[in-house]
Amino acid sequence: MNFHLPHGRYYRYLIAVSTVCLMFAAIFLPLPVDAYTPETHTLQINARTFAFEPGSIAIRRGDTITIELEALDAVHGLYLDGYDVNLVAEPGKSASVTFVADKDGKFKFRCSVACGALHPFMIGELNVEPDIPLVRALLITLMGVIGALAFFWK
Repeated sequence: MNFHLPHGRYYRYLIAVSTVCLMFAAIFLPLPVDAYTPETHTLQINARTFAFEPGSIAIRRGDTITIELEALDAVHGLYLDGYDVNLVAEPGKSASVTFVADKDGKFKFRCSVACGALHPFMIGELNVEPDIPLVRALLITLMGVIGALAFFWK
C-alpha cells in the first residue's frame, strides 16, 4: 500500500500528530511523587523603622497564610497589594490576618502608617508560585490550540 500526501498536507499532519502525542504525554506522565497539596503557614513579620523582616517571602498558590505583624519601635502597618490585607500593629501588640493565596505572582507589601521620612521606602515582597497541575492544564490547552491551528492552516 502506497501512502502519499501532497507536500503541504504532510507537514500539517505531522504537526497535528506530534501535538496530540505531546498532549497525551503531558496528561498521562505522572506528576512528581511529591505532588503539591496546599499548606497552612504562619508568617511572623517584624516591622521596624523603614524595614520589614523578612523583606521577601515565597509561598505556593493555594496555601492558607496567617501573617502576624509585630511593630518593634513605632506604630506600623502592612498593606498587601493584590489582596484585601491591611494590618496595623502598635509596639508590644501584634496584629494578624489569615487569607488564601489564590493569585500567583509577585505582590508588594508596604507600611500603611506614616512612620517617618523614609516611610515610602518601607516595602517587602510576597512571591506566590503557581501550582504544578494548573500549569500543566494550561500547557495542554495551549498545545491543543497550536495543533488545531497547524492542522487547519491553509
